[in-house]
Amino acid sequence: MRDYSILIGGAAGDGIDSAGLIIARILNRIGLYTYIYRDYPSLIRGGHTFSIIRASDKKIKAHKNKVDFILALNQDTVNLHRNKLKKDCLFIYDSDQVKLTQTATCGTGLSLANILKEEAAPAVMRNSCVIGAFCKATGIKWDILDEVFRKDISREIDLNLKVARKGFDSAEELIKIEPFQNKTLPILTGNEIIGMGLIKGGLKAYVAYPMTPVSGVLHFLAGAAEKFSLKVLHPESEIAVILMALGFSYMGEKVAVGTSGGGFCLMTEGLSLSGMAELPVVVVLGQRPGPSTGLPTYTSQTDLHFAINAGQGEFLRFTVAPGDAEEAYYWSATVLNLTSKYRAPGIILTDKTLSEGTYNFDVDSVDKITDYSAGQTFPPVKDKVIKVNSYEHDETGITTEDPKVAVQMQDKRLQKEKALGEELKNYKCVGVYGDKKASTILLCWGSNKGVCVEVGEKLGLRVVHPVVLSPFPVEQFKEAIKGAKKIIAVENNATGQLISLIKRYDFNVDEKILRYDGRPFAVEELEEAVKKLL
Repeated sequence: MRDYSILIGGAAGDGIDSAGLIIARILNRIGLYTYIYRDYPSLIRGGHTFSIIRASDKKIKAHKNKVDFILALNQDTVNLHRNKLKKDCLFIYDSDQVKLTQTATCGTGLSLANILKEEAAPAVMRNSCVIGAFCKATGIKWDILDEVFRKDISREIDLNLKVARKGFDSAEELIKIEPFQNKTLPILTGNEIIGMGLIKGGLKAYVAYPMTPVSGVLHFLAGAAEKFSLKVLHPESEIAVILMALGFSYMGEKVAVGTSGGGFCLMTEGLSLSGMAELPVVVVLGQRPGPSTGLPTYTSQTDLHFAINAGQGEFLRFTVAPGDAEEAYYWSATVLNLTSKYRAPGIILTDKTLSEGTYNFDVDSVDKITDYSAGQTFPPVKDKVIKVNSYEHDETGITTEDPKVAVQMQDKRLQKEKALGEELKNYKCVGVYGDKKASTILLCWGSNKGVCVEVGEKLGLRVVHPVVLSPFPVEQFKEAIKGAKKIIAVENNATGQLISLIKRYDFNVDEKILRYDGRPFAVEELEEAVKKLL
């Protein structure tokens, strides 16, 4: 397996994200699959930000901490990440900003200030120069860099290329990243793929107040609004978001909203209104560490129980947690369709790792998505009155406090969960990967799928990954863990929320690996932790 990792770091505002994406596209252009992990503080400028771009001849969905190259635009990048380098000297740095230390004594230094001055280029083009040097250092031909730059950079392309060429000519080849023949796949963030899935499911309106890590869904759909005849709105608050969305739903339009935990807190009364009034809405809920603001630009899996129990009363909350790009696309469309069919709210649980991670996306590998026509009557219809009500009401929408009618209506609402559960037996709600006959299981959910599958395949383990979390697919899960002698749960929270959920259905785990510092598991870290439990 050919496997390379490149870390590029600098200060917020240095264009690290854009540079990482260009590096990924260059590596993709020579036939390697890529995955990007982004790490940044909650600052517009200043602080330390970095991306790890991993490339392989096989599809990958997780990052590694050990890297082959470090591209350093500031001193922090060398000081904080020097120990991640596999070999000495394989780093390229801005010699005007970075001073070598006892632990970092060699590498390729470039006077970026002088290069930019010679070309009268702005400071943000430092990363173009470093990318040029990286291509030379790894044996990647100039014409490939030229092609990617011309495709991806929309402004001052000639100047960017001049600066990149200076970096290219100033470096020397240190290692050779050999080209490989793979199907060329688009490189997209999880947020973009969720947006594409919603469009595939028939989305007509998207309403959101920006909150990391799902702001990218709003930005993507706003950019696609004209092409797909979407209504994309940014109201003044999350309360306005959910109520406006229910207005679209009342008019018969498939609608979704996006938020994070703090915003979802404000939406929960509206979610209950969705359940009572039978107005379908899909919530894209991006998890991040709490309580309160917590770590707003980092990752977690702490809102599982919040999601499946949100809002007052007893009603269906169809909840899924996709684990990778293809699942994000498939289940975003499917949740939108099924909530429309069952006239109930749905929740797509994501997190920073999935939403802001960058993947090669293979739409051809996604299962066929079934479309459902809503089939109900919506206003405005001539000579029709269609009523919705937040009070208990009869089937015509008229408020009632009659105990018999109240029971009938509650039974009707609860029947939706039973009927959906039966229908979901025809869907792949629980994935099984690795050695499917192995007696030791890695159990995970959401974005931990990628890292668990990679570790599981290396160590000869079975990996079980439930995607649908409510209504929980008990029979599929029972079949997935059949014959297990040891189950090790892997979660990004402190309390083992999936462990608690499956206990409701008399399933137990033997060991657990929990991480809750806001960072996802790297492949090497999880492998080491699992080995200790085998």
